[in-house]
Amino acid sequence: MKDLNEILGMASRVQEELQRAQDNLDKLEVEGAAGGGLVKVRASAKGRILGVSIDDTLLAPSEKPILEDLITAAFNDARKKADEISNAEMGKMTAGLPLPPGFKLPF
Repeated sequence: MKDLNEILGMASRVQEELQRAQDNLDKLEVEGAAGGGLVKVRASAKGRILGVSIDDTLLAPSEKPILEDLITAAFNDARKKADEISNAEMGKMTAGLPLPPGFKLPF
């Protein structure tokens, strides 16, 4: 029974570490940009949007369709970067775990 208790203890510690890593992801920031930096979106590595910055030159009514496209592109850029940093951070967490080959933890 000691082996089972050790395994359960290890699983509990892994779960605690993963939760701690998930909590830390919300503290890491990424910035997505579009239009050569005319539109910027700040987000947490968990994907929570923290802010949007729009260059003054895009605030003319005739630029509305372009602005909408750039905001969408900046959001997508921030989301991509958030996913990359999230995967890297979670990869660090699981690097030393004795997991079977091909085993994926839910992130």
